[in-house]
Amino acid sequence: MSAPHTPHLVAAKRILGYIMGTIELGITFTPQTAAARLSAYSDDWARCPDSRRSTTRYVITLGTNLISWCSKKQPTISRSSTKSEYHALSHACAETTWLCSLLHELGVRLRFPHQHFCDNLSTVYMAVNQVFHARTHHIELDYHFVRVKVAFGSPRVFFVPSVDQHANLFTKALHKPRHQHMSSKLVHLVMPSLRWGVNTAFLS
Repeated sequence: MSAPHTPHLVAAKRILGYIMGTIELGITFTPQTAAARLSAYSDDWARCPDSRRSTTRYVITLGTNLISWCSKKQPTISRSSTKSEYHALSHACAETTWLCSLLHELGVRLRFPHQHFCDNLSTVYMAVNQVFHARTHHIELDYHFVRVKVAFGSPRVFFVPSVDQHANLFTKALHKPRHQHMSSKLVHLVMPSLRWGVNTAFLS
């Protein structure tokens, strides 16, 4: 940054404080005893006060293992919360489609159908019902491929209450108990230093 000011320093200190407070958390992978299922939680965050664009976020798990996540500002301005939620669902569906193909090539057995969870009922209805023309005629056609996927049986889209929406962890300022609860769904305590763990592996 060419001209940093006090707000930038405050933001940097907040980032360092977050890193220091979560230094012992990490992603762990546990073996699956049977065919695992891909599950996705997708959501969007309120429009940016500057660009008026929403932020897409999703998390994808394979069984109990977190394998993919995203938090990215949408390229266009959504005219409604339903549209932005539908965009987030579409991006998550594209990611699970790619992951399904990759895991199939690696010989990983999957349970079907995949599960997608969204905390917006209108978006859930749009994914399975093409009658909602009044709410979908302004949405680009490339986002409607999620309907084709649902029509073929995978994924299945379910409603999930906002308090159980795992993707909220990425952008919302949650209260500490809720933040800790949601974090426990995705990350776990690990060794404090990856370098230490690698050196120990070589020594043993």
